Amino acid sequence: MFDHQASLTEQLKKLLMRVSRLEAALDVDDLEEVVPETAIAKQFCSLPQIPNRELPDDLSPHRARLIRYIDKKWMNGTKLRYYFFTSGAYGGAIEQIEVVREAFRLWENVGIGLTFEEITNISEAEIRIGFERGVGSWSYVGRDVLDIPGQAERTMNFGWDLTRDPRGVDTPVHEIGHTLGFPHEHQNPFAGIEWDEAAVYEYFGGPPNNWARETTFYNILRKLSQGEVGGSEWDPDSVMHYSFPSGLILEPEKYQQGIRPAGGLSPQDIEQTKLFYPPLEATYPELQVFRSAMLSLAPAEQKNFTIRPDATRSYTIQTFGAADTVMVLFEDQNGDLKYVTGDDDSGTDTNARLRVRLYKDRQYVLRIRLYFNYSAGQTAVMMW
Repeated sequence: MFDHQASLTEQLKKLLMRVSRLEAALDVDDLEEVVPETAIAKQFCSLPQIPNRELPDDLSPHRARLIRYIDKKWMNGTKLRYYFFTSGAYGGAIEQIEVVREAFRLWENVGIGLTFEEITNISEAEIRIGFERGVGSWSYVGRDVLDIPGQAERTMNFGWDLTRDPRGVDTPVHEIGHTLGFPHEHQNPFAGIEWDEAAVYEYFGGPPNNWARETTFYNILRKLSQGEVGGSEWDPDSVMHYSFPSGLILEPEKYQQGIRPAGGLSPQDIEQTKLFYPPLEATYPELQVFRSAMLSLAPAEQKNFTIRPDATRSYTIQTFGAADTVMVLFEDQNGDLKYVTGDDDSGTDTNARLRVRLYKDRQYVLRIRLYFNYSAGQTAVMMW
């Protein structure tokens, strides 16, 4: 007997694939009107493929794990400036831009130590947001955005109409989460997911994603190292987790019918974000010339200092002790912190060291984050 329903389903699949290919080739916004919202909801973030940071072969596994866990995160207290492309191939309509603005407000309302500022000068933006259709939605992860060359290059893109996405603001919240340094939660090695790999490749290789096998592997099947998640428990309700239909997961049994995150930032999302970016203290201790300050820190913890030079000259600021740290100096310009210089000694036998010219009657903020203390004893910082 002829299966009329199956025939219609197959025709719809072919139609969606043709529409997706036409849209990618022609970048015609009106084509999206024929794609139902259910198809938009099946489009997912596809991260740019960046090689892992190379570390010395003789590093202990525990030390390497902590470095990888922390190295993409921003210094707490950083102001991240974002820019929207509004014209050209990357330009977005005001309705699209407003959805992304709302996502930034949601992250800021969590009460973290990072702040966000929309700017119109692309040369000052760490985050550059485009809306090119047909190339998917994605973001570089954490501090990787600083390595993207050229002021005209995007660090984040939205490849479909956000105003018609049933996930609403969760799509840009997810991408901003990547910019804050958080990976895909379904790739957490503690999830214990056993995939039906053939079904996964078929599902994501078809419309509306039409991913190559390597894209599917990188964004779905590839398990993160334990160092990249730091031992955090799997959170299937995380905003960083995809929604999966039935037929892709073999184990755990309870998820064979699919995984559907609750939506919005989960309690664990908020907890993990505040671990790296807790609310800032009102004032910082002052780092004075020729006086060492002890750094009693656990991995991922950060300490902040104020510096008020008593003379204009070149200074050296250095950590001491057997520890991996990242140290960054900012100038306080009427409450707006501007990056001056920084150093990251993680994975080496050296200490973080800055040699910089500071000016009398100006104020600076020094931030130091610990990766790992790999020897007994205290660590400290000194300026001279």
